[in-house]
Amino acid sequence: MAVRLPRGVLRLVILAVAMFGFAYLMVPIYNKACEIGWLDSRREAEQIAKNTQVDASRWIRVEFVANVNEQLPWKFEPLQPSVKIHPGQLTHIAYRVTNLTDRDMVGQAVASYGPAQAGEYFKKIECFCFTRQPLKARESKDMPVVFVVPPELPDDINTITLSYTFFELKSDAAN
Repeated sequence: MAVRLPRGVLRLVILAVAMFGFAYLMVPIYNKACEIGWLDSRREAEQIAKNTQVDASRWIRVEFVANVNEQLPWKFEPLQPSVKIHPGQLTHIAYRVTNLTDRDMVGQAVASYGPAQAGEYFKKIECFCFTRQPLKARESKDMPVVFVVPPELPDDINTITLSYTFFELKSDAAN
């Protein structure tokens, strides 16, 4: 004798299976979307860096600022306070972060720009801010940022401030 499920329970089972299937497929769908450039801004920045002519007639000063959330006991600083670049020039800089505690921790950096309009033009190709940053107790590491500011940057913007603030990801600290 076969067991017959009530119609509502059967719908819930089908919905649960469909949701599981969709969740299972999300990783390859996301990876494919990044691969073809729908979700990954780094691909756009790489294309800009490859296809941009350097405007040697103009200089831009890029200043670097580092902050940590007041509850995060890390030291965080740019290895150089600023650079002078031409629009379209691919630029490599680095920040150094140190965990000042006796425990392993995980942090995430969030970028901001000054003036705010400059953020539309500041294209990061590689950045520690793209991923979580685990640090072992008392560990220090240098973290790169590779960027380009395209020549389309408005002429009235001569200085850009790139500022990062690190926050602790407490739920990840044990991982």
